[in-house]
Amino acid sequence: QVQLVESGGGLVQPGGSLRLSCAASASISAIYSMGWYRQPPGKEREYVAHIARSGSTDYADSVKGRFTISRNNAKNTLDLQMNDLKPEDTAVYYCHAGGANWGQGTQVTVSS
Repeated sequence: QVQLVESGGGLVQPGGSLRLSCAASASISAIYSMGWYRQPPGKEREYVAHIARSGSTDYADSVKGRFTISRNNAKNTLDLQMNDLKPEDTAVYYCHAGGANWGQGTQVTVSS
């Protein structure tokens, strides 16, 4: 099992940018797929994006063209670059490394 710690959340105005990072306690090079999920206030957790070991990526329609997921297998990190943020992006963002490997979450609030 790998421990995951997210960072980079905060308060940002609409149209702004944030970069989330997830640091893993062990090597991620063998993990087939890693991803980001989010839980908006009062809603269920939802899928945001994932990246395979090969580097191929996939995004939820709601973030496509605005968010970019990346992984650094040498540094054991997973990042999410978020641009053109909207109020509806407000949520707790979680890093996932398969199975029961979840981070504790980082709050992102988009508000003027």
